[in-house]
Amino acid sequence: MARRRKKGDDPISQLVGLLSLFAFGGAYYYTNSFIIGGIAFTAVMGAALWIAIAQSAKREERLRKSGIREIDTMDGLQFEQYLGLLFRSHGYKVEVTRAAGDYGADLIIQKDGKKIAVQAKRYSKNVGIEAVQQAQASIAHYKAHEAWVVSNRDYTDAARNLATSNKVRLINREKLIEMILLMNPTAKPDPKKVIAQFQSKTQICDKCGNQMVLRKGAKGEFYGCKGYPKCRNIKVAR
Repeated sequence: MARRRKKGDDPISQLVGLLSLFAFGGAYYYTNSFIIGGIAFTAVMGAALWIAIAQSAKREERLRKSGIREIDTMDGLQFEQYLGLLFRSHGYKVEVTRAAGDYGADLIIQKDGKKIAVQAKRYSKNVGIEAVQQAQASIAHYKAHEAWVVSNRDYTDAARNLATSNKVRLINREKLIEMILLMNPTAKPDPKKVIAQFQSKTQICDKCGNQMVLRKGAKGEFYGCKGYPKCRNIKVAR
């Protein structure tokens, strides 16, 4: 297990502190003046603060342009549809699976003769090994060349280890943001429009609390629980 970083155990902060002390010591050594030393110390700290503010503003602008905060508010179906639009904009042929039991893949994408099974996970916490297991199992069913898991969050160490041994590609929050930002701003999908478009097609299972998604059956469309087959609750689509 990785060691939890203690408060104040930040290498950048420690480096800034050391540089400030060196600046103070150097200035005092050459001038024998506490005032000059204090000015040097303050100058280094001020420069570090300015850099930190500039970097924070840059990160904030990056998040704003990516629309990741809007993506964080999506439900599972909306996230799947958003990814479908995103992959299409990247030149992939996309199929969003809705059949009862998606067999581990929420999307099937194809490009340059390669078929990829994609498991979409819009989570509020790190994704565990179950998503990797689902993605890996979907390869045989869909006759795919490989499997990906795409999430708006990160992955647990166990999920990363299992993905490595099973050659499942993991796309985490940072990689997703990068994928979005690499696109022409006019070509990337708008998260707010996706949320509005699919808002009416989202329901919550009153038995287990999971998301219910619109599916097609022999008698027409219906809402089926995402937890199928553990939960077989359905609702008639109106």
